[in-house]
Amino acid sequence: MTTIATRTVEYPADGLTMIGHLALPAGAGRRPAVLVGPEGPGLSDVERRRADALAELGYVALAFDFHGGRYLDDIEEMLGRCMPLLADADRMRGIGHAALDALRAEPRTDPGRIAAIGYGTGGAIALELGRDGVDLRAIGTVNALTTGRPGEAARIRCPVWAGVGSEDPIMPPAQREAFTAEMQAAGVDWRLVVYGGALHAFHHPPVDQAVRPGVGHHPEHARRAWRDVVGLLAECLPVTE
Repeated sequence: MTTIATRTVEYPADGLTMIGHLALPAGAGRRPAVLVGPEGPGLSDVERRRADALAELGYVALAFDFHGGRYLDDIEEMLGRCMPLLADADRMRGIGHAALDALRAEPRTDPGRIAAIGYGTGGAIALELGRDGVDLRAIGTVNALTTGRPGEAARIRCPVWAGVGSEDPIMPPAQREAFTAEMQAAGVDWRLVVYGGALHAFHHPPVDQAVRPGVGHHPEHARRAWRDVVGLLAECLPVTE
């Protein structure tokens, strides 16, 4: 296995001190970089491991935070923070830009070669960076078929890949249709993969034992979705020496 280095990175955003997880590939030169956004409860070892896996592939990766270093395993507390956030594009963009600044501050990051991937709320933040006109090479989201303010998707400058479970009650067919209509009208290079039989957060191994309606891990589709994300990066942000 390739030797990587990891460390925590603190930075201000949304009135909080965020604590991200930075993973660096072997070597000393600049490398393409990826922002990794977590699900609504916040940054967990699931996203940290994904950042590490990207570093093993040669990327600088920052799994970012949006709860000030906390993981919100209480669903009411999580919804109480995430629902207002998801309704406020400017707040999401502020959180995304702060994470992007932290990633760009790493000397090994090639600032002209950055992608953003994310899950749930973290994916919505990645999409808002695109709608804000940020120069990204790719955007990949799972469970985040959020739509933006009218006309702003036309500012997305890169391919967008999205994945969703067919049985996800939080991202139902009407939401899929609204998202794809927005992307198509804006002339975005977009793709949507619907994973048959999968629920919301199907990609996310359980962090706790709480049973939540409409939420469930699907190990096989989780592996497929990760391969699809890695394939997007290989296409749009290849690692070159």
